[in-house]
Amino acid sequence: VQLQAFGGGMVQAGGSLRLSCAASGRAFSSYNMGWFRQVPGKERGFVSLITSSGRNTAYEDSVKGRFTISRDNAKNTVYLQMSSLKPEDTAVYYCAVFRNWMTRAVLYWGQGTQVTVSS
Repeated sequence: VQLQAFGGGMVQAGGSLRLSCAASGRAFSSYNMGWFRQVPGKERGFVSLITSSGRNTAYEDSVKGRFTISRDNAKNTVYLQMSSLKPEDTAVYYCAVFRNWMTRAVLYWGQGTQVTVSS
C-alpha cells in the first residue's frame, strides 16, 4: 500500500487547511485510517482516526472541535479538515493505515506533509 499525503502549507493562526491522503490498492475500504503529526525532537503523535466504514472517529484532545477526519472510499482518500489552527499545530503530518485502530498500532505510513501555522 502506498499513501500519498498532500495539502499542507503555511497559514496564519485561526486559519484552515485540508489535508488529503490518497491510497493505492483495492482494499482501501477495509482499512482503518488515521493521521499523526511530528515536530523535530519529539515522537510522532496521534491526531485522529476513522474506521473503515467511517462510522467511528477519534481525536487527540487538543484538536477536538477543531479538526474533522473523513473519508471517501470511492476515491481511496482520507481527509483531515483543520480549522482554528494554532501555532502549536505546526508539524509534519503523516497519514497511516492502522494494524489495530484500538491500540493505534500502524501498519503503513505515508510520507509527511508540512503544516506551518504562524502567529
